This record gives sequence, C-alpha cells and structure tokens, in this order.
Amino acid sequence: EDVEIPSRRVLITGATGLLGRAVFKEFNGNNWNAVGCGYRRAQPRFEQVNLLDSIAVHDIIHDFQPHVIVHCAAERRPDVVESQPDSASQLNVAASGNLAKEAAAIGAFLIYISTDYVFDGTSPPYKETDTPNPLNLYGKTKLEGEKAVLENNEDAAVLRIPVLYGEVERLEESAVTVMFDKVQFSNKSANMDHWQQRFPTYVKDVAAVCRQLAEKRMLDPSVKGTFHWSGNEQMTKYEMACAIADAFNLPSSHLRPITDCPVVGALRPRNAQLDCSKLEMLGIGQRTPFRAGIKESLWPFLIDKRWRQTVFH
Repeated sequence: EDVEIPSRRVLITGATGLLGRAVFKEFNGNNWNAVGCGYRRAQPRFEQVNLLDSIAVHDIIHDFQPHVIVHCAAERRPDVVESQPDSASQLNVAASGNLAKEAAAIGAFLIYISTDYVFDGTSPPYKETDTPNPLNLYGKTKLEGEKAVLENNEDAAVLRIPVLYGEVERLEESAVTVMFDKVQFSNKSANMDHWQQRFPTYVKDVAAVCRQLAEKRMLDPSVKGTFHWSGNEQMTKYEMACAIADAFNLPSSHLRPITDCPVVGALRPRNAQLDCSKLEMLGIGQRTPFRAGIKESLWPFLIDKRWRQTVFH
C-alpha cells in the first residue's frame, strides 16, 4: 500500500541537537515531509552533512527541494566559542550565509535560529528593532550570522531565543538540565548563580513556533525578518534549581545563591529579556510552564526510582 508522503518539505540542520530533535519531531508530526541533517551523530536517523562543505549543502538542498529550512546547527556554548573562535565563526557565520544563499536559489524560506546574547542585557525587554550589542564572542558570531543570512537572503527569518531546555540525551546538553545532579546530591552544598536573569524556554515550544512561522509564511510572503520568542518566567539559575527541586519533591536547602557577577568564562548579559509581542500579534506562540516542562524533561534522570514509580505508575 502506498504511504501518503506530505507535499510540504522541510529540512532541519542540527537535527541531532537538543532543539533540532524537537523541531524535526514537531514538523514530522504535523503533516510535513521532514528531513534532518546532522554531522557527528547523524546516522542512521538523519542525513550526514558537513555544513562547512558547500558542495554537500548545495546537493542536499537541490535534491530535496525543501519549502522551508530551519537552521538549528550552531556552536552555542559561549566558553567553547571563546576558546575556538575560528571554527565557531565558520559554523555560526560562514555556513549560515552559505545556507541562506542556497535557500534563496530555490526559493526556500530559511529560519535562522539566533540568541538573546546579541544584546548586552542593560535595558530589557528587547524588541526586534533594538540595537544589538553582544558582550561575548558567541553573541558576536550569532549576530554576524544574522547579518550574513539576511544579506544573502532578504526573505529569510531570524528567530532569537534564550536559554533552552527539553528532553536531553545527557544532562550536559542544556545549561538548565545540567543542574539536576547538584539538586539531587543534597548531601553537599552547591553554589548557584543568582545574578543573571534568565528566561528558560522549552524546545517543544520553540519547535511549535518554527512550524507556525513556516505555515504562516506559506500563506503570507510578507512574513520575514527578525522575531523573538521566549518563555515568560524570569529566573536565575538558583531559582531554576529550587523550582526543579520543588517539582521532584527534593530538598533545596543545600543550594546556595551567589549574587555576585561571575568572574570566570565568557561575559554574560545580566538580563537579555526578549519582547515577543511581534510573534504574538501574528497569532504565533506556545508556552509550557517551567515546572511542567522540566518534569517531563528530567524524570528519566531521577536517581530515586521509588518516587518515579509512585508518580508514573
């Protein structure tokens, strides 16, 4: 029996990553023909494509002819970008510009995933029209990537998002979920940043926004340019850790709030809150409450299996 293949085609870069997996699942589950590509972790589920290989990129785009490309692949760890600036710039800037050019050549709608770190965090909330001023090299490379995309493809979209969490393969995959071990090992005290204001955002929500944006664009060619999306719960890492503890009925008295500005690693903006009203006015958006999203994401990593059995059985 012939299986009906949806006629709307989407290509997702970085489909093996935390956000890319969610984006692939969202399109795939909503009547899109989705192809994901990755590099190190690609096989067997996704196409293996080195985004720095312009011929390979050209070939997959011309073979598949996607209507939409969601570009999730990036070096998104600020401290890694500082230590490996050249390779980070290759991926975040050069590969993004090339992808935009290839998308333009076949008339595909490109969504480039960017970051709240393009702002310096001194005067939130930030609208799409506010002037960026990145404090660290990561923010600079993502901002240069935005420019490279829009210079090569004026019909593309830039979607800026903040810190992400979701169903991780390892706790280290997200700056939010990585705290779970410190929360669970309550026999030793843990210092937690209580200076930087964050807006943790569930990858399933970002994925839904990408799909809604793509579907809106299929109906309206004026949908392009820069957009912001973010969770709306403001929390420091200390507050997130306490919320995680609370969600799993774990103690939090061992968690210590540190209110000083961090002195190690790449500079971080104090509060880069994104104003999301532009997408909201288009009727686009989805927000999962932090406690619900974090519970869904972290329960497989819970050490106390008895609790898991009472909750999930």
